[in-house]
Amino acid sequence: MTSSTGRSLLELIGGADERGLAAAGLACLDRCLPLLAPERAEVLRPVWAAVARGGGAAWTEAVAKARVELDGAGAGGADADAGGVVALVRAMLDAVPAEWAEEPLRAWAERCSTVALAVHRLYDVNEDGPLHAGELRRQLAVLDTVAHGPTGLRRARELSTEGGRVLRAVVSRRARTA
Repeated sequence: MTSSTGRSLLELIGGADERGLAAAGLACLDRCLPLLAPERAEVLRPVWAAVARGGGAAWTEAVAKARVELDGAGAGGADADAGGVVALVRAMLDAVPAEWAEEPLRAWAERCSTVALAVHRLYDVNEDGPLHAGELRRQLAVLDTVAHGPTGLRRARELSTEGGRVLRAVVSRRARTA
């Protein structure tokens, strides 16, 4: 699958600047966060604001605050951790680089992309089902929109919110039928 510009996910991540990389990784984390901390959906809002401001000290401060607020989230959630999902999402959160720099952000964005796709695949009806395909489309759309500068961040956050709702609904439906 390719983006509206005809570029693959790897090409888009490879060509993204710091803001694009931070938004891409944060969007993946944001969509998966309900699996780790369903009651704390807005905890990443200040981190999104830091991305909009261009990172730097605002990023470092917002990331540190989010880590404190999410400390211990997902602990004891063995019932919800089928396939180690909580551990995967926790690892995405723990790996958020405190430093606003291209290489750490690129490594984190790549890892978050991979983990988010794997998480969606775990909850899908088959290996490349609609949940996984939707996540891939959202990742491509996020990278496409943030390439247009700060104005694309609002759309990226909307896509993340939508994706989080979809994943929450699938997990909830699965829990009811189990």
